[in-house]
Order: sequence, then C-alpha cells, then structure tokens
Amino acid sequence: MFEGSDKYIKLVDDTLRNLITGGREEYKELADSMLYSVSAGGKRVRPMLSMAFCLLCGECPEKALYPACGVEFIHTYSLIHDDLPCMDNDDMRRGKPSNHIAFGEDTALLAGDALQSLAFEAILCNESVELIGYEAAAKCALTLAKLCGKDGMVGGQVVDLALEKTEGNVETVTLMHSLKTAALIKAACTMGCVAAGASDMQIKAAAEYAECIGLQFQIVDDILDVVSTTDVLGKPVNSDIDNNKSNMVSLLGIEKCRILAKELTDKAINALSVFEGDTKPLGDFALELLNRNK
Repeated sequence: MFEGSDKYIKLVDDTLRNLITGGREEYKELADSMLYSVSAGGKRVRPMLSMAFCLLCGECPEKALYPACGVEFIHTYSLIHDDLPCMDNDDMRRGKPSNHIAFGEDTALLAGDALQSLAFEAILCNESVELIGYEAAAKCALTLAKLCGKDGMVGGQVVDLALEKTEGNVETVTLMHSLKTAALIKAACTMGCVAAGASDMQIKAAAEYAECIGLQFQIVDDILDVVSTTDVLGKPVNSDIDNNKSNMVSLLGIEKCRILAKELTDKAINALSVFEGDTKPLGDFALELLNRNK
C-alpha cells in the first residue's frame, strides 16, 4: 500500500501478539483463542490504511501503530462473532476452522468480547499516548467507538440480518454496506489522520475516501458472486441468489453496478486531492480493489 509497508505489517503483527499474550494461566485459553483469529492470515488492510494516511499527512507511519492495532482487533472480533451459529454459522474462516469450531462457542464469544475491549486499551495505552498524545488518543478511541457500534459496524450487521428475511432496496443495501463495511474502513483512515495531527479538512477527505472504497468493495463483491467461480473466489458463488438475499447486482444489474463501482473509485481518488503528500499509493489501492478478481 506504501513503500516499506511490509516492515510495518510485521510491526503490527508483533504488536498485536504482544498486546494479547500474557495474563494468568487460568484463562490462557482465552488468549489462545484471541491470538488464533488475530493470526489467521489477514492482509492487515485496515491497519495499513491507518498508517498510510498517517504517512500521507507527513508523519511516520509508526505514530498510528496503536490505533491501527485497535481497528484490527475490532475487525477480528467481528469475524469471530459473524461465524457463530447464531449469526452466519460458518465453520471455516480463511481456510481454517472458525474460532468456535476450534475453541468452542463459549470461548469464541468471550474472545470476541475481549478483543473489542482490547482495541480501546491499545489506543489508550501509555505507549500510544507517548506517540500521539492524550488528545489524539482520546479522539481515536471515540472515532472507533462510534464507527464500530450501533451507528456503525454493528448497526450494519443488524441491517444485514434483516435483509435475510425481507426484500431489500438500493437504499437499504447501500446503508448496510456503508455501516457494516465502510464504517470500519473509515475509522482506520481517519484515525491515521488524527494520529498525524491532520486538519479537519484532511480527516473529512479521508472519511470520504474510505466510504467510497468500502461501498465499491462490496459492489465488486456482489459482481464477483455472480460472474466468478468457486475456484477463483475461494468461496461459494451465487450465495446471495441461493439465499434469496437482495444485493446490488440483483437490484441494479451487473452493468450498472460496474459503472457505480467505477464512479465510487474515481470519487475516492479525487478525495485525496486535498493532501500534499504522495497520494498515488492510496489511489492505486482503490484501483486494485476495483479491478480484483477475487
């Protein structure tokens, strides 16, 4: 996503592990369960977005390390809970048994709970405050809290569940994507700006970029669910059709969805124009998401 990002991915991986490990032997299984999902092979897209925007605002990416870890903890907790029998009831995640299959439903539920609170502990810990200061740390914590809760990711999950029972429309599906997917990406991007001491205009531009790539990502997902194959995609295709669930393709058709995805990509790239730094890596990332085949 930016030059030298592999080094920062390793830094994030090491920090995530260090924040989880430790504690009493009596609840070691909880830490094992948390680490199992955090280390399950994610691409660290959200942490890298935090660091990329911090860099774009003229600061070292490392300044955004702890907010970056916080958003990854929230993302991982959401995946653990999504897979539970009461939600999507998925037995596999990233080619491995889901957390509740590996550790039991009770431990998986608690691992997700613990990761959620650990996200805010990471942002507000002494090491984080030393890097970005009390005010920025508090602002990052508030940003993540708002965008992962009832008016963000969790609210989007509720809309998603409702769409399994009723026929949706474009507005409802867009709302679901905006909350369930784009909100956490927005948290990642804007926290990177906050960590760097960015202006309100830059934070707003980062939020717009995030909103656009989040919606674009889900529209492309809906297209691939129809036109791709299980071998290429790595998961069953036509899943929404088989479950009689509305998505953007079923509502607008493939061609209109392709046009909309391109418009959102262009809008995301245009939002970066307020920054003085090198915006090409983030622009290229938006194009990469648009043109992916899986």
